Amino acid sequence: MFQGNAAHGTTAGRYSRRRILRLAGAGLTMTVLGAGLTGCEDDLSTGGEGSIPPPRTASPSTGTGTGDGKGTEDGQAPAPLWTKSVSAQTYGDNDELAAVDGVVIASGDPLAALEGTTGGTRWSLEGGAVPGAPLLLGNGTLYLASGKYDGNVVGYAPGTGKETWRSHLGKEYRQPMPVAVDEQQVYVIAEILEADNSSRTNVIAALNSRTGKVVWKEQRDLGTQQNGVHAAVRGRYLVYTDFKKNLTVRDTATGRQVWTQKTTKTSYGPFAVHEDLVIVPQGQRLQAFALADGTEKWSVEAEQFTSFSEPAVLDGVLYIADSGRTLRAIEPGTGKSVWQSTSLKKSGGQVPRQFVRVGSTLYGATDLDEKGGIHAFDAKSGELRWTFNDESGDYHAWLVATDGKHVFALHGKKLHALPTA
Repeated sequence: MFQGNAAHGTTAGRYSRRRILRLAGAGLTMTVLGAGLTGCEDDLSTGGEGSIPPPRTASPSTGTGTGDGKGTEDGQAPAPLWTKSVSAQTYGDNDELAAVDGVVIASGDPLAALEGTTGGTRWSLEGGAVPGAPLLLGNGTLYLASGKYDGNVVGYAPGTGKETWRSHLGKEYRQPMPVAVDEQQVYVIAEILEADNSSRTNVIAALNSRTGKVVWKEQRDLGTQQNGVHAAVRGRYLVYTDFKKNLTVRDTATGRQVWTQKTTKTSYGPFAVHEDLVIVPQGQRLQAFALADGTEKWSVEAEQFTSFSEPAVLDGVLYIADSGRTLRAIEPGTGKSVWQSTSLKKSGGQVPRQFVRVGSTLYGATDLDEKGGIHAFDAKSGELRWTFNDESGDYHAWLVATDGKHVFALHGKKLHALPTA
């Protein structure tokens, strides 16, 4: 069974603070975000990768290599197998691009699934996804907040686009967003409507992944927000973070809050879950807490004045970069270092914030475009092999996904299929 959120957090809500920062850094006016600014109350000073970036300069290398996934002898990236224009409407979160069942899907309208090998359209769905909402995969199903804004959460077979599941939380709730999934349940967060159609509170709920019926629902504390929630599920624990510096764990069977605590920094991106631990970057510190009771099990500190980016656990190894351009491989159970690499610092490349791994190569997607794109690293040493950049200058963050045979790189409305070594 494929569980897309087992190791990474998933974002709920239409616009996260990180997305707004990216768009602001690109020189866009805030008016394009409309109501998406509602509830974003944190200050703009995040430091590290969360800060507004400098203007874009020339990219280090482009896709002009051999097409075999290995690049060229002078470190140039391989040429894409194919490049397609897509209807992507993304805001930079990792769960807006997915590869599964032989297709690659980018959040957009229409929602389209492209053949991984050729880039041809396998299926397309008008109004299939809410822009910025996650593409949540689990139980062989793609779960989406309804693009019709009718309060439904809908499940589709990712290989065919056929609807296989549907649920409705209730008329008293507005636009439930799926945030996590396990073998039995789909977890959603929704605004609770007041009599005047406004909302001051929100609810977290579990929906039966077979029948769609509500299993439990719990009102969250006053002042918490629907937007910006990252969530993952592991066994009996549902864990999530939000913009209000909350790290919370609930019992998946009952919805009962097991524990919650304030984090020292607001988490703007996904965290990682490994076995019985949740691993959260908090500025200069990376901390691992026990899912059972919230006790700290280990921590790692970056250099002074640097901040950790988003972590990923792949093939039993935790990969994470910091704003000082140091890339680390860490034992996720203990926090012990496997290796540290300054190869990215030497090249002047931008910091990766999303990772996938295929064989001996670790691929990292960067935020905005300056000296960024898709980095390919040696997974055993962290040595930078090449960087792919389409030189479009698009302000959108890069997103990366893999089906194990190809690496898919989304940049704005351009989707590239890169060969793997």
